[in-house]
Amino acid sequence: MLTKQEEFWERDNFLIITDGTKPAMKWTIDELRKRGKSFTVLDYSDKSIEGSIQDISEVSASVKNVVIGITKREPARIIEKLAEKGIVDFWVHWKTDTCDVNHLEYYPNLNVITGKCPMMYLGSGASIHGFHRFVAKALGQY
Repeated sequence: MLTKQEEFWERDNFLIITDGTKPAMKWTIDELRKRGKSFTVLDYSDKSIEGSIQDISEVSASVKNVVIGITKREPARIIEKLAEKGIVDFWVHWKTDTCDVNHLEYYPNLNVITGKCPMMYLGSGASIHGFHRFVAKALGQY
């Protein structure tokens, strides 16, 4: 049986939100590309990723799953705006969740995963991410 984190990555149609402060967001994009997943990048950094969008108003109605890895803005405000568009499934990168994000975890209409690095689930076995996954499983934190 898949964990909710593993099930999240089985899906398609992602929005990756970055501000360039969390390297795992770039790795997540690379891994989704390798897996042939459909995704859009919303980039708030000064040097935006080519082909990315820069505003929530540009988010397609087809987006179903959002991965947020930002430190320069409050992620909870972004979740609230995207929830208004009907998006309910969110992954907030480890150590970028805030008290406001943690409160949103209790909203019955939202599915918010916090406290986990996407690459622990996406990374290959023979990498630092595979080692991270092994340690997390051994400690019961996977």
